[in-house]
Amino acid sequence: MNLIDCGFQNSNLFQHMPLFDEISYVGKDEDKVRQYKAIREGQSCDILALNFIRLDEKLLWDAIEDFVKRSTINAVSSVRGAFIFDLLTIDIHKEINSFKHSEFSTVIVNTASKLAPGQMKMIKYSSAYALIHKTLDVDWGKITFKTAVNVYKDKPDYLDLLIKQLLGDYVYAHDPLILLLNDLSQNPVFDPKNELQQSRLKAVIAKLIPDSIEFIPEVYIQDKNGARELLSGSKL
Repeated sequence: MNLIDCGFQNSNLFQHMPLFDEISYVGKDEDKVRQYKAIREGQSCDILALNFIRLDEKLLWDAIEDFVKRSTINAVSSVRGAFIFDLLTIDIHKEINSFKHSEFSTVIVNTASKLAPGQMKMIKYSSAYALIHKTLDVDWGKITFKTAVNVYKDKPDYLDLLIKQLLGDYVYAHDPLILLLNDLSQNPVFDPKNELQQSRLKAVIAKLIPDSIEFIPEVYIQDKNGARELLSGSKL
């Protein structure tokens, strides 16, 4: 499924990124890192994206997660079949005061009712983008809610540790690789004036350019202040 056809490139996750011709979802790992496959200018690339939020702002994320989960619970009585609902991204600051459970539940029901077993479709409501997958055709309704947000527990000085987490097993990538850190915090972790943070970031990014890597990863961080490409330091 090409998620661009569903408007996914307009989501808060991709709106600051370079334009792609195709984006498809691969899945997430145990560290809540989501992997996408994309095509840009005829070249295939991998995208590793991590939504994260500061520990002291986790209550804000919990509230939004509860809003969306409640919408899926409300939709259960009106659907037939077993579904997996995977929330890919949402702008929590936009939705905290405007999210309407009943409207989102209606969108979920209308989309789910058109799916056959094995089919998957993108659901969009306001800034929320989710994939819903029908797994079984039964006479009752069940929606399993999934999402992935990493809680950032370290001091802002150690933001470089998230880059190391994103890299994981991709240090020997044979396709172009994009690392995307998506900070949902109201008080962003990235701070150009934090000298220790910036020096650690420069050090870890410098290590991304050994002879063993065929393609140098593109590293981006984005938050409420916009996006930056960390390899160049330029603001997008």
